[in-house]
Amino acid sequence: MKFHLTQPEGLNLITGYGADYVTINGERHTATSLLVAPDSVSEDWIVSSFDALSEKHFAAMLPLKPELALLGTGSKLQFPHPRLSACLTNAGIGMEVMDTGAACRTYNILVAEGRRVVVGLLFNPA
Repeated sequence: MKFHLTQPEGLNLITGYGADYVTINGERHTATSLLVAPDSVSEDWIVSSFDALSEKHFAAMLPLKPELALLGTGSKLQFPHPRLSACLTNAGIGMEVMDTGAACRTYNILVAEGRRVVVGLLFNPA
């Protein structure tokens, strides 16, 4: 079986990542946090650390109308308190938490499948 790399036209794909950055469609972003959807990238989603996450950070995902929200928690997996993401659950939006590398890979797969996904990424600055 032969595989071919395909990239959905006009959609944001994560083309690289590290401890303190992510590259989207070849453009490097070095903010400490980032909110990425297939059609938008927001560096205004400011989260200084995992412990700084609040309800407003999850509420910022709602206007993007995802069917699924991902949270990349940095280099290690950490679970936020369920009350923080209750607005997503109450809106019928699925929520998955993983380390940032796994969140980047999962986001790309879901975008390639045509899913409406949003990912909040936290980085560990060097």
